[in-house]
Amino acid sequence: MMQRITEAFHRYFRLVEPSTPELMKQVYALRYHVYCLETRFEAPEKFPDELEKDQYDEQAVHSLIQHRETGLYAATTRLILADPEKIERPFPIELHSRIDQPDKLQAIPRQHLGEVSRFCVSRDFKRRADEPGTLAGLPSDIGQHCWNDDERRSFPVITLALVACLVRMTVEHGVTHWYAVMEPSLIRYLNKLGMHFTPIGPISDYHGQRIPCIIKVQDLIDGVNEKDQQEWELITDGGRFAKVG
Repeated sequence: MMQRITEAFHRYFRLVEPSTPELMKQVYALRYHVYCLETRFEAPEKFPDELEKDQYDEQAVHSLIQHRETGLYAATTRLILADPEKIERPFPIELHSRIDQPDKLQAIPRQHLGEVSRFCVSRDFKRRADEPGTLAGLPSDIGQHCWNDDERRSFPVITLALVACLVRMTVEHGVTHWYAVMEPSLIRYLNKLGMHFTPIGPISDYHGQRIPCIIKVQDLIDGVNEKDQQEWELITDGGRFAKVG
């Protein structure tokens, strides 16, 4: 079954690197729809141009997932990098969460840290239309487009494909560890896939209930490989991004 799901995903979706201003507008527009209109985690009036952006976007690399037939953008994420001009500049997680296990960070050079951020899936590609509080949906049966059965089978892999985007950006930018502030439900889902994030602080209210975590990306990749070869092939692009650092 996983082989069929993976093949269906690549048949109906593509991973896009937003390398132009026009594509970056698609990133910000999708984030506006998810964060401001769908989940109401951000106030729409803060973004009169309907483009959700912040001060970390210039310090980050971004990815999109596009539905091939309709051209709709289904999901996006970014990886915030350390500021090379001011290496001690705090990551968002360090400002908005309490980190009470600093010993887990001491051996990691800051230039090799990145923060997973704005990890979100459009409502049209989520499991249920009535999930207003979830950002990383595991989709299925709604939307303006009339999805066929193969397309629906590919929807649950969108979250995994966002991880593939992050792995690629990680390898390309010399990152070895990820910070992430995640919903408990997403942490549970990723644990089932072999991605074992380590909590480094208590749950906090940051775009909803979130837990600050860290993970060594190579451990994530190896953990997925132990669980499911097909999923490993998806997140590493057939092994192309299997080694970090």
